Amino acid sequence: MTSSRVLLAWLLAAFVAAALTIAPARAQTGAPDGIGALPVLPQAGELTLAAYHAETGQPILEGLIWRVFELREGEPVLVAREEGATPRVSLPPANYMVHVSWGFASAMRQVTMLWGDVVERLVISAGGLQVRGVVGDRAIPTNDLTYAVYVPMGDDAEGRLVVAEARPSDLIRLPEGDYHVVSTYGDANASMRADLSVSAGQVTIATLNHRAARVTLKLVADEGGEAFAGTAFTVLTPGGDVVREAIGAFPSVVLAEGDYVLIARHEGRVFTREFRVESGLDRDIEVLAEG
Repeated sequence: MTSSRVLLAWLLAAFVAAALTIAPARAQTGAPDGIGALPVLPQAGELTLAAYHAETGQPILEGLIWRVFELREGEPVLVAREEGATPRVSLPPANYMVHVSWGFASAMRQVTMLWGDVVERLVISAGGLQVRGVVGDRAIPTNDLTYAVYVPMGDDAEGRLVVAEARPSDLIRLPEGDYHVVSTYGDANASMRADLSVSAGQVTIATLNHRAARVTLKLVADEGGEAFAGTAFTVLTPGGDVVREAIGAFPSVVLAEGDYVLIARHEGRVFTREFRVESGLDRDIEVLAEG
């Protein structure tokens, strides 16, 4: 009996020793004896994005803004915002919505990420618009001209504002369609309007001819004399509507072609004059401080 107990104790000790020897090996392989190591699944995949012109198939290389939304129970949650031609975003497995904007044109697509890398190419259909201004055969300086772009809605030409205060040097990227443009020379009433069409894959360059002129306002004691400083000027239409107000010795203002009334106030005294603006004729408008 004693021999049996000794033999059993010896076998138990041998088994424990063998188990301690084998355990580290299994910990290294992560698999039972005779089975190869289990693959380690990646925690995220890489999403590579690119955008192309719908009409030409050429890649768009600048001006892109990318947004990636994760669809959580149907609700989009922004998880990444990138700029550039081919951004790369590391994303865990889930459903996503990718949105890319190029100016005011855009495209979007739903993407499912698993454990691998994905490449998505989005197609954008857009054109470009530039608006310039002239008075006669003279170009209006860039700093003196702004324009606004509208999308007509029904009978309203200015139904929805797309962009405000654009400059002639700006290239406005827009979806293909019809637009209404309001171009303003200066900061008073010299404006022109036009209906334009933008075609995908093309740049529409519109030149609007303004009928206006720049006038310099002066209050003087004699014709051609020195202007009084600190004079307050008000330009009115013949019907009495205020067009422009300015203070100074000789402020300048761009006015649309037509008839006006000028009021000059200086040291409690008021002087008036009627004048006419002719398109392209920049000149001084003097008010005589008589009496």
